[in-house]
Amino acid sequence: MTTGPKGAYRPSIQRFTLATAEVTTILDGAHLRDAIRPPFALDRSDAQIAVTAAANNLPAHGFENTYTPTVISIAGQVVLFDTGFGQGGKAGNAGHLKGRLLQAGYGAGDIDVVAFTHMHPDHIGGVLENGVPTFPNARYVIGRREFDAWYDGSQIPAQRAQNRDLFLKLIVPLADRMTFLEDGDTVVPGLTALAAFGHSVGHMMYRLDDGGKSLLVWGDVTNHYVFSLQYPDSPVAFDDDPDAAIVTRKRVLAMAAADGLLVSGHHMPFPAIGYVEQHGAGYRWIPAAYQLWI
Repeated sequence: MTTGPKGAYRPSIQRFTLATAEVTTILDGAHLRDAIRPPFALDRSDAQIAVTAAANNLPAHGFENTYTPTVISIAGQVVLFDTGFGQGGKAGNAGHLKGRLLQAGYGAGDIDVVAFTHMHPDHIGGVLENGVPTFPNARYVIGRREFDAWYDGSQIPAQRAQNRDLFLKLIVPLADRMTFLEDGDTVVPGLTALAAFGHSVGHMMYRLDDGGKSLLVWGDVTNHYVFSLQYPDSPVAFDDDPDAAIVTRKRVLAMAAADGLLVSGHHMPFPAIGYVEQHGAGYRWIPAAYQLWI
């Protein structure tokens, strides 16, 4: 018996242990974009982009933008980092976090802490569902500088006006359940909030240290594993403060490479777990492999 084509199939959940912690990455969705510049390589020519794409076995006419929240279970707490697009993403190929959390064994009520890296739509859209908190038992943590900047609005770029409306609609009503973080604050034992300003004014990342092992959940420190990560000096249209974002990108990539840190990156290729390696004048992304299992 013969059968026709089955169509593409992609994994959407991965889990591994790191010392006493359990780490799960979940694909909220993906969008195909029809150009590399913008948002990336704003300082590079079409010819330079084509050379970079070919060297990395990528097309030069567009890219896939993936969205991967992370869940860490540690010290009796389940921490979700960012909430994906939520219902607003269902019209496209996104907004799948809640359903896939259930597939991964987590009900919405199992989430104890929602830790935001920043306030862009693919990170906050899933926090409410039909006006009700999606994660009914959770408390929320957010960088104080990030919350204050979006609440005030004066530092938010004009192109983020709709994004600020979304913040006012989704995040401000939850303010009484928020813990506001400074650089170096503890979220739960073993998990530390770290400043990574630039992509958003008060962007935060989070470092897990447990049993001699570490994981950096870096949010959107870099948004593409080639066109941003390999060229950290290159300005990115997604960044709200491009100059600060470049400084942060260079600092964090240098730290991750020097310390051999395991990284979870929201826009890295799924399962979005890997390492950063020094490569010439820049860096390259090395996907994690069987070292997570043995």
